Amino acid sequence: MRRRYILGAAALFFLVAYLMFPALMVKAADDKPLIFDEANLLSPEERDELNAMANEYGAERETDFMILTVNRVENDDYETWTENFYDEYAPGYDKPHGNTVILTIVLDSRDVHLEGYYKAEKYLDAGRLTKIRSKITPALSNGDYKKAFEKYIKTAHRYMGFEPDVNPDNILFNIWFQLGAAAAIGAIAVGIMAYRSGGRVTVNSRTYEDTSTSGILNQQDRYIRTTVTKQKIERNTSSGSGGGGGGGVSSGGHSHSSSSGKF
Repeated sequence: MRRRYILGAAALFFLVAYLMFPALMVKAADDKPLIFDEANLLSPEERDELNAMANEYGAERETDFMILTVNRVENDDYETWTENFYDEYAPGYDKPHGNTVILTIVLDSRDVHLEGYYKAEKYLDAGRLTKIRSKITPALSNGDYKKAFEKYIKTAHRYMGFEPDVNPDNILFNIWFQLGAAAAIGAIAVGIMAYRSGGRVTVNSRTYEDTSTSGILNQQDRYIRTTVTKQKIERNTSSGSGGGGGGGVSSGGHSHSSSSGKF
């Protein structure tokens, strides 16, 4: 009886494994290519891992997270080169030429460039793309490309979870600030109650004061001069290693946000 039970359980296990394994293979085969590493910055294993990650995170935001690497671009016009890639290849997550964010790395000129199309243009505007660029630039400068690309995918995914008019980098700070303020208010309230529980002190500075013999003997105000110093404060309009954010329209008529710099 026991042997029959074990054989039955084993048969059930292999049946489930047989049914699940093809499904997993189909899912892996359905992953669209999102990593185009012409500069060979990644190993084949790293490319596969990043491609699977980009597909997984992109599905949650209904946006393609693409990475392009190239050794050089003609006339260093990486923005037009990226736009042409989108026009000619990038299908977009939801439709031909749909939701897409692209990270382009030009190795020879050390350029890093990002563009966001459609939903990504709305949720990853020039400001957010510049923030992403500033976060991945240190890893790019150190040659840790896989780490930089992972951070790009994760940060772009996280930023797209917030409305466009929200600063996603201040969310955690605001939460901790509110918790800290609540804790401080609670501590003050407990302290006041503990203080009052020991009996209130009714003696003050006027308790033993004789007002008939007390008063101000003399008072004098002396004005000397007032000095006003003006200093111009320079405004920092860039982020990361130079460059800045903006936007444009591809030759195919597709509007996009953008941010560019060096690494």
